[in-house]
Amino acid sequence: MYHVLGDPPGSVPYPELYVRPADFVAQMRWLERNGYQAVTLRAVWEHWHDGAPLPTRPVVISIDHGYRSTAVVALPELRRRGWPGVLNLALHHLHASWALRERQIRAMIEAGWEIDAHTLLTHSDLTSVGDRQLTLEVAGSRKEIQRLFGVPVDFFCYPSGRYDERVVAAVRRAGFIGATTTLDGLADPDEPFTLRRVRGSRSDALAGLVSKLKHVSSPDG
Repeated sequence: MYHVLGDPPGSVPYPELYVRPADFVAQMRWLERNGYQAVTLRAVWEHWHDGAPLPTRPVVISIDHGYRSTAVVALPELRRRGWPGVLNLALHHLHASWALRERQIRAMIEAGWEIDAHTLLTHSDLTSVGDRQLTLEVAGSRKEIQRLFGVPVDFFCYPSGRYDERVVAAVRRAGFIGATTTLDGLADPDEPFTLRRVRGSRSDALAGLVSKLKHVSSPDG
């Protein structure tokens, strides 16, 4: 799980979300050298439920929000390996100066990326909004991505990892088949609406991320 690939401005509230591009590149190289291969979340789902084949060591590279660095840094780095990524797109960011442009998202789709939903208007804590806004943020985000890009939108990403039974129910009603969280660990097919991920943080560099992966992959992790 990544957010921004770049250096944080001095006043940014969450600098740990900004991973250095050189660190991201080193992490992707390490994954490749150690037999990992990136796949989409949909590919994982089809393996879980239909027995579709996966590489020996599959990994999903997911990037939240829609910062322009996703296209500038992650897209060419993954494309160099023939790997797809997963963009969890917060649609209201599309008009921000720092955000992806639609043509960049289309280039990602052409490269095999999966586009998933990450709210429509506000990136709010969905556990604290009313029913109408909840439906708009969840179902509305799926419909808008489908309208703009003509792609399947099968998964939802909870803003800031915040969810409860009511939010999960709204995600199910909207037609999603699963959802990702900020909970640390490996995704479990028996928990499709609370899929765990491993966070890539600024302080990790290469050694930190490798340590996290080894921890969640171990029997006692």
